[in-house]
Parts: sequence; C-alpha cells; structure tokens
Amino acid sequence: MKRYIIIICLICFACQLQAQQVRESFVNMPDSLSALLTKVNREDFIDFLDSNMKAEVNNRLGGKTEMTRLTDDFIEVKMSSESTFQMKVLSKADGSPLICTVSTVCGPVCDSHVIFYSTDWQPLEMNDFLPKLPTLDSFLKPLPADATFALRDAYRQVDMLLMKMELSPDNKSLTFTFTTPDYMEAEAAKLVEPYINPSITLIWHDGRFE
Repeated sequence: MKRYIIIICLICFACQLQAQQVRESFVNMPDSLSALLTKVNREDFIDFLDSNMKAEVNNRLGGKTEMTRLTDDFIEVKMSSESTFQMKVLSKADGSPLICTVSTVCGPVCDSHVIFYSTDWQPLEMNDFLPKLPTLDSFLKPLPADATFALRDAYRQVDMLLMKMELSPDNKSLTFTFTTPDYMEAEAAKLVEPYINPSITLIWHDGRFE
C-alpha cells in the first residue's frame, strides 16, 4: 500500500511541476516571440483564468487578445480574429521538458507553422521531434481509372499545400487539417472531396511525433 501511495504522490508532484512549467514558460516568453503581448498581459491571462474570469486583454496594437484554454501542459490564445497561438509542454526521450508551439493565421485560408523550443525559448531542430511533415500527397487519394474530365481537372487544381495544425489540450497529439480545398472554387472542391484525406494525426511517442 505504501508503495502505491508513493507512486501516486510522485505522479502528482510531476503534474504540479509540469503545470508550473507551462505557466512560467509562457510568462517568460521573449518579447521577440510575442509581438502583440507584454509580460504583464501574459501574467494577467493566467490571473484572470485562475479567478474564473474571462482572460481578455488589450494587446499592443489596441485590439483584443484572449487566452481561451489553460491546462497543466497546454495554453491556447486567440491572438486576433484571424490568428491563434498554441503551446504545449512535452517530454523528450530522456524525460526533460521542451515546448512545442503552433501559430495559425487564417487569411482567409488557415495555415500553420510549428516550432520547438527549449524551456528557455531557444529554438530546437524540428527534424529531431517532427521527422516528417505531411506532404500534399499525404492528403490525396488516387483517382479511379474512369474519373471524368471535370474530376481530373478539379484534382489538378489541388496544387499547393495549406494545412492547419492543432495541438490537443487533452492528449499528446498534433493534427494536420488539409485546408487547400478552402482556397479552391466551391464546385471543384466538392468534386475532389471524396478523394481527399481531410486530416492526419500524429502522436507524441518517445520524444517525437509519429
């Protein structure tokens, strides 16, 4: 019984450290990586949510920015009506923490970028933690041999890769949603819809997304 109590205590202690890590890292983010927000803004977000208040501040451009989610290892901020920022604390293979961030801009089609950092905000090599990003072919299914000319023409219009990335607040996953069809004409997008994989999800395992 004592053994199980000790294990439970260690797990709780690790969770508390992780929760402290995500808060401290967010607050101490360099201004160069947080052009819209001051350190006081970032501190206010956490204070507001801890007080069960709406976590909204006036950003440096005079607009509204809101923290919409705060968990033990995850933060999500609606930077503006067109952009969002997510960060999640993950563990390397050796158990040490790192930060994964996803920035998304929808203008008008959503597109995202992912970056990995040490806990003191030094950039890390992406290939070490995300060895293979989805490609355009990852989202496309082959056309049938008897595909019509209209379908083949619409399929050829899928000629660029746009994707929205989302970290999960509930687990260690990263989902890529194919947004190129949102850029296409509605009729063409509807034709190719059955031949598109709408999303791909990778899971964090042993210090990397696979």
